[in-house]
Amino acid sequence: MNKFGLLGKNISYSFSREYFKNKFKDEGILNASYENFDIQNIEEFPSILSKHSTLKGLNVTIPYKESIIPFLDEIDEKAAKIGAVNTIKILDNGKLKGYNTDYFGFSKSLEPQLQSFHKNALILGTGGASKAIEFALKELKIETSFVSRSASKETAFTYNSLSKIDIENHLIIINCTPLGTYPDIEACPNILYQAITKSHILFDLIYNPQETKFLSFGKEKNATCINGLDMLIYQANKAWEIWNL
Repeated sequence: MNKFGLLGKNISYSFSREYFKNKFKDEGILNASYENFDIQNIEEFPSILSKHSTLKGLNVTIPYKESIIPFLDEIDEKAAKIGAVNTIKILDNGKLKGYNTDYFGFSKSLEPQLQSFHKNALILGTGGASKAIEFALKELKIETSFVSRSASKETAFTYNSLSKIDIENHLIIINCTPLGTYPDIEACPNILYQAITKSHILFDLIYNPQETKFLSFGKEKNATCINGLDMLIYQANKAWEIWNL
């Protein structure tokens, strides 16, 4: 029995286990199983490998997309450029190779909604997921700026410095923070939602709930609102493709 799984912290809510369970059932895949590996510290990762000898692949989620990299033997070129890994393939020789499928899932979800005036994007948050989003946007020839709570060399704006004009000049806004995830569904990034227009795209990587507070504010302004579910499905299928190469 080939085993696959999700590596993360506090991931009982996660979509992946149920998605792959249904995928295996629907496609008649009898020799595969998928489970959550919920660890409190990345240092626990080697013990998972030693306990599960039939493990063939892993998805990686918050907060380990960057800290997993030193444990890998190889890293795909695009994942290396991004600086974050969300998919691991365990090779026949036992070596671990890291990939990033987040950027692929995001691009596939966003691209159908893009219009010629979507030239600039704000990325809310600077974690592992945000790096894949930046990579995808650059491939789509969209200028990106990071927004964070505190100033740094990679951050163009802080939430406190973000003005109405800044919102108006960036017609794509992506929430890469966990703010608004179930059960804390009343939380949202602190931006000037009154500056959102019908020309904006608001993209939230969160998929539970389906409509976050962030997206509901966009909906009130008739913006195009996208949650993270399609992105997750695209990236999961890409991971399955990688594991079966």
